[in-house]
Amino acid sequence: MTPTSRSAALLAAGALLLTSGCAALSEDASGDSGSGKVQVAAAFYPLEFVAERVAGDLAEVTGLTKPGVEPHDLELSINQTAALQTADVILTEHGFQPAIDDAVEQDVKGTIVDVEKSVELRAAEETEDDHGHDEEGHDHGDIDPHFWHDPVLMADYAEDVRAALAKADPDNADAYATNAKALTQDLTEVDQEFETGLAKCRIKEVVVSHDAFAYLARYGLEFESIAGLTPDAEPNPAQLAEIGEHAKEHEVTTIFSERLVSTALAETLAGDLGLKTAVLDPIEGLSAETEGEDYLSLMRQNLDALKAANGCQ
Repeated sequence: MTPTSRSAALLAAGALLLTSGCAALSEDASGDSGSGKVQVAAAFYPLEFVAERVAGDLAEVTGLTKPGVEPHDLELSINQTAALQTADVILTEHGFQPAIDDAVEQDVKGTIVDVEKSVELRAAEETEDDHGHDEEGHDHGDIDPHFWHDPVLMADYAEDVRAALAKADPDNADAYATNAKALTQDLTEVDQEFETGLAKCRIKEVVVSHDAFAYLARYGLEFESIAGLTPDAEPNPAQLAEIGEHAKEHEVTTIFSERLVSTALAETLAGDLGLKTAVLDPIEGLSAETEGEDYLSLMRQNLDALKAANGCQ
């Protein structure tokens, strides 16, 4: 082979590799697996859980908030943005994750199932949290977004997810309905367990890391938060002292910290008051510690923790 022909061959091989690489990148970034299944993009874990249960193996569900990531802090990668743009069904909660909101406002073709339009959200007591903490960067407005702590509302959302999947994939509408019914039954069981388990508690007050548990108040407990509606809103020493007095007044035994964020504030307050600490999981996302769990098991773990801390019979 002459030097000229060798150069031509090398150039041709390089062009082939470049073309193949670009094709692979394009396929990866498109969010389309080529499976032919309905593509679902779920903004964060509770919505992903609902999607997986209702869809079963009939759809491919992409969770946009990976385990270990605090949902408020999510920054979308190029591939995650592509998954949103090409998804047939998009599950989101407007106002909870700014990065998702911004992406959804771009060119998406799928049916959007927005929590805000599917369930009746609880009003936040104030635009700021109860202690006036600064919510800059995570403005939830006048609503409390943490609806998933109410299993009944989760069932309401599941019904809208079922309808969206059936619209995208009419041939499997009956299967989606069957799956949604089974999920609703599981959620009803958890709701009844909370009703029974928290019906008779010696202590009604609960001190938690951040204000993510107000929907559990329907079971008769009152929640006082160290931080606000988002875990990065920190109180000043005077506010901490006020929370400490509240805990003493109501004979609180336990200060609850949570996964995915720092436990320092809860541990400091508990240490100052001579109280115990325990974990109450906000179930906003999974972690390395809970990757083998699901929404239902984490709700039951929270119930057990509340019963132990509050002297429930």
